[in-house]
Amino acid sequence: MTNPVPDHESTAAPVEPHRVLVLNSGSSSVKYQLLDMRDRSRLASGLVERIGEETSRLVHTPLTGGGEPRERTGRIADHDAALKAAAEELTADGLGLDSPELAAIGHRVVHGGLRFTAPTVITDEVLKEIERLVPVAPLHNPANITGIRTAQALRPDLPQVAVFDTAFHTTMPEAAARYAIDVETADAHRIRRYGFHGTSHAYVSRKTAELLGKAPEDVNVIVLHLGNGASASAVAGGRCVETSMGLTPLEGLVMGTRSGDIDPAVTFHLKRVAGMSADEIDVLLNKRSGLVGLCGDNDMREIRRRIDEGDEQAALAFDIYIHRLKKYIGAYAAVLGRVDAVAFTAGVGENSAPVREAAIAGLEEFGLAVDAGLNAVRSGEPRLISPEYARVAVAVVPTDEELEIADQTFALVAPDAVRVDN
Repeated sequence: MTNPVPDHESTAAPVEPHRVLVLNSGSSSVKYQLLDMRDRSRLASGLVERIGEETSRLVHTPLTGGGEPRERTGRIADHDAALKAAAEELTADGLGLDSPELAAIGHRVVHGGLRFTAPTVITDEVLKEIERLVPVAPLHNPANITGIRTAQALRPDLPQVAVFDTAFHTTMPEAAARYAIDVETADAHRIRRYGFHGTSHAYVSRKTAELLGKAPEDVNVIVLHLGNGASASAVAGGRCVETSMGLTPLEGLVMGTRSGDIDPAVTFHLKRVAGMSADEIDVLLNKRSGLVGLCGDNDMREIRRRIDEGDEQAALAFDIYIHRLKKYIGAYAAVLGRVDAVAFTAGVGENSAPVREAAIAGLEEFGLAVDAGLNAVRSGEPRLISPEYARVAVAVVPTDEELEIADQTFALVAPDAVRVDN
């Protein structure tokens, strides 16, 4: 005779999956967040860094119940070991990846080309296409693929969703996306402007409209995503019409270690005159240029400290950084025709009042101004820093790429779910 099923098991309501795990897999790191999509609250977050080194480090932070961050150090051999270690930490908090409450895993994928214009459930064919895009994203897509494969092995039954950095920018008109080179060559090798940081630009442009009390389709915004990587976008009525990064994340603004815009002939000159190889030039422009190339530092806080002490090299690096920002603000004002707001976001954009002040200074004829008092306030909330009389709003809008990825992932796998915004 079989044992009867206990009453509490027979009457329990089925669990509706409502959690999303967001994974951002880099070449030697994995960032993760677990979110409850009923109220979009964070349950836990973590970072595994220096994967493959003896000095690997995992920091896990429970975000409910007042839990303290936990840290473990020592070699974590590969991404498989990194994700398994993260899963162990989540399990210790009662949030294991085997939970029936987990609805999906959302992956940040840097390059989706022209095919992927929206979040996409990952199939074998989708993964093959992401692999085919490796030549145009050699620093990013391979790591993203590794994270996907590892997560699939951990939960093969669970929907895995790719959210692409490039997707938001696929609305650009051909006049903005095309480079002026031979069309057949460009098409054969997928050479065009794709843009990056798309999840951030999408989130921030939408939040800026909310801050102004308007619908996204009624607002034109210039978004300045200023972190170690930096990009600008012109967003007209919720759609990207221009962005500063191009075929790769190298083009555009001056960044922490990347040059941004440069005469292409510099590469030929370095090859012919300096005898540098293509790989050496690649390293120079991506890792030894930008702020670090100009003054030896890519931390804006340190650069400002050096400026305050009279360091002329740091001051020149700052001026070059700001000059490029002003050029893009002016150019994108021309592209949009009407600008309702300029929004600063990401690490430098959110935290460096001197950068915001300097970038807007002198643009009064464009209707832009910054209130010194408002600009000096530090806050984690979206806020206006322009005076009331300014024709164009200037905003600081903290980005939240993980929430954007979670939102897009959950909307795809559970479109009918009821959600209460927090």
